[in-house]
Amino acid sequence: MTAAEGNDERSPKGTNSAQPVQPANRRQFLKAGLTFGLVLVFAGIAAVARSLISPSNAPQAQGVQSAPPPQTTTVTETVTTGTSSGSQTSTSVTTSTTSSASQTAASPFPKVMVANVSDVTEAQAVYFNYPLEETPNILVKLGVSAPGGVGPDNDIVAFSQVCQHLGCIYGFVPKGGAPACDSSYKAPGPEGYCCCHGSVFDLANSGTVIGGPSPRPIPQVTLEFDSSSGNIYAVGMGPPSIFGHDTGSSDVLNDLQGGTPVS
Repeated sequence: MTAAEGNDERSPKGTNSAQPVQPANRRQFLKAGLTFGLVLVFAGIAAVARSLISPSNAPQAQGVQSAPPPQTTTVTETVTTGTSSGSQTSTSVTTSTTSSASQTAASPFPKVMVANVSDVTEAQAVYFNYPLEETPNILVKLGVSAPGGVGPDNDIVAFSQVCQHLGCIYGFVPKGGAPACDSSYKAPGPEGYCCCHGSVFDLANSGTVIGGPSPRPIPQVTLEFDSSSGNIYAVGMGPPSIFGHDTGSSDVLNDLQGGTPVS
């Protein structure tokens, strides 16, 4: 009997003894477990990244609001009229008015009552301050229709009384009259005459210069006339700016600087 046979006789037949796990199989098991763990980690990171980039409650984009459309108001009025036979007929009249933000924008200039139409004559000017308490003006009745004129005959106008040459205060000279500084001069029409250096302004023609050294016409006051009461209001100024308020500028808002607005 050999030694191998002796060993087989010492091991009972039919017995299944556990076989130890080989090292190679153990490494494959560990590698598979590590790979699965890494997959779970990367999947979690990707989910977090997606939630940060595209949150479920992302704010919605704000739309740009367009300007409101003009509002239209429609008024229907029923007019009843009689006939010679004693019967009556009714007629409906519909009118529409449209308003917008630009139409209702307030003017930066104050609205100030200057005079009543019954107080204005061709021989005498009305003196008032506008748009500041420090800026004098004249209002005159020309007797002829003129640019910017108001009143029943569109012949009442107003201008800054500050000469555009060096800022002197000129005087009003009615047609055929003479300035205080030159009795020999006869005005061919209603004028503004500056006795400082002889500048002359045509009040019937937007205050244009017709004599003397003034480089610009005098600014005209924008007037508003209330036909029901006869009141005349100053509501704005035209260019150029009043002398001393950015002289020669076409921006009439400069006339509101450097003093106290009238009220």
